[in-house]
Amino acid sequence: MRFHRVLAWGSGLLITVWVSAGSSEKMLRMPSVLAQTYQATLNQKMANLKKTEDRWIEINLSTQRLTAWEGSKPVYAILISTGKKKTPTIPGMFTIQSKRRIDRMKGDGYDIDDVPYAQYYSGGYAIHGAYWHKSFGTPVSHGCTNLAVNHAKWLFNWSKVGTPVVIHP
Repeated sequence: MRFHRVLAWGSGLLITVWVSAGSSEKMLRMPSVLAQTYQATLNQKMANLKKTEDRWIEINLSTQRLTAWEGSKPVYAILISTGKKKTPTIPGMFTIQSKRRIDRMKGDGYDIDDVPYAQYYSGGYAIHGAYWHKSFGTPVSHGCTNLAVNHAKWLFNWSKVGTPVVIHP
């Protein structure tokens, strides 16, 4: 079983999770109480990171902003583009798993060569430069977090494999 897609709707924070188990997919809905508990857990993890001097990345899906932190000090903040409704960026607590200076990204409805400064944090989900659009501040991606290339370069050089990534609504 693996999580396939996470979507959040409305102010009641109902989260729908698509779960793959073999060849079938099922939809689970988390009631508002579970969604609030999940958000509280992410908030606590961010509070704990702020008590350290560690580098970490915050991605705010509501404001379409990425902030690079060193403990409790924000050191870099930019507008980003995360996933659109049909291909959302998944919220959660992750770490950078791998980094590629240039990569090819292929999926349903896209095939892009020379994607710069890709930092993978969960399967095919990555933070990377996007030279093909300038719609930062608006969710337009297939689930990844798009940055202007110059910002992606800065973040790529600042972070390392193992850097925490917190993505929240």
